Amino acid sequence: MAELNHSSVSEFVLLGLCDSWELQIFFFILILVLYLVIVVGNIFIVILVITDSHLHSPMYFLLANLSFVDLWLSSVTTPKMITDLLKENKTISFEGCMCQILFVHFVGGGEMVLLVAMAYDRYVAICKPLHYTVIMSQRRCICLVMISWTIGFVHSMSQLAVIIELPFCGPRVVNSFFCDIPLVIELACIDSYSLGILMNSDSGILAMTCFILLMISYIYILVTVCHYSKDGATKALSTCTAHITVVVLFFGPCIFIYVWPLNITSVDKFLAVFYSVITPLLNPAIYTFRNKEMKVSLRRFKSQYGSSRWNL
Repeated sequence: MAELNHSSVSEFVLLGLCDSWELQIFFFILILVLYLVIVVGNIFIVILVITDSHLHSPMYFLLANLSFVDLWLSSVTTPKMITDLLKENKTISFEGCMCQILFVHFVGGGEMVLLVAMAYDRYVAICKPLHYTVIMSQRRCICLVMISWTIGFVHSMSQLAVIIELPFCGPRVVNSFFCDIPLVIELACIDSYSLGILMNSDSGILAMTCFILLMISYIYILVTVCHYSKDGATKALSTCTAHITVVVLFFGPCIFIYVWPLNITSVDKFLAVFYSVITPLLNPAIYTFRNKEMKVSLRRFKSQYGSSRWNL
């Protein structure tokens, strides 16, 4: 093992999204625009929640953290992908590759748990409204966020501790636009089939566990509300629909990549773009435009901003 490590590669070659130069230019413009919208949209939600006292509640505290996580998740891979679209030789250092693996699984694992925390918040708000302020105290909200970050950190470090010790002495071509565990393990100079299954199972189990908990919580919410009030069920369905949409859009690609036994490179590339670009883009839109309080706060912000500019 030590002998192989001496001949390990110092960088990897990323094949990117496609080979056609015309398509690369198209994707460069498209993804650059989408990334700018992601940055502006998620930062704006964080600022809006911090500055508007009407949004100082557990739900919006968790939403602001989700926006921060989405911004970080997209920023781990998207800027590199955008710049590589204009390059003929797409390379990444060994250290940069390991950092991508670390942060993708750190932030991605944290977001999975954070979505479970948001589902718990909705369960308490809808099923136990009289005890909501007591149960979802500021301390508990902070604890839920800290738990999500801790689980994400432990998950990513357990993955990185194994990957970084592997010998990479042979092919150094990663058939994607960023480094991810299934693709990097294939490049190791050892028989990595069993290890690949183990590592994918780690991510798959985390994704499936969080997804099942989310589905159970939302089903329980809807069943409980339907039992007591038809009007309440309509309101709860509207609220849960937005959350379930985010859950499906985020967990669907992750479960397919890490749980599905077949490795289909073209599909995996599309799904990787989906959860690193499309989902962080849709989250602000889904939570903002389908939420009355967020829309009122947005109008209030525009009014205050417009009046301050007029006074200047």
